[in-house]
Amino acid sequence: MDRSKPRRDPYQRGQYPAAPDGERQFDELEASSLFCPKCKAAVPVRKRLLLVLPEGERYEYLCAYCSTSVGRKIEEVKNKIQLIQTP
Repeated sequence: MDRSKPRRDPYQRGQYPAAPDGERQFDELEASSLFCPKCKAAVPVRKRLLLVLPEGERYEYLCAYCSTSVGRKIEEVKNKIQLIQTP
């Protein structure tokens, strides 16, 4: 076995250069499967809109088999909602 190269710790921070300013690799992540405590397994999920808030939209992830809530997420909106109040 050739051991001339030292082994790198894959969990070490800073081993990859950061993305330049303004460039992001991911804007939003979307869950496709999560652990369901009722089914006791990783299962596919459905995404359901719960609330529309000024800071974003709140979603709930539901188990595709038993409809148990398995997670939540807030997607931030690019344009902030402004509430207009009249006296």
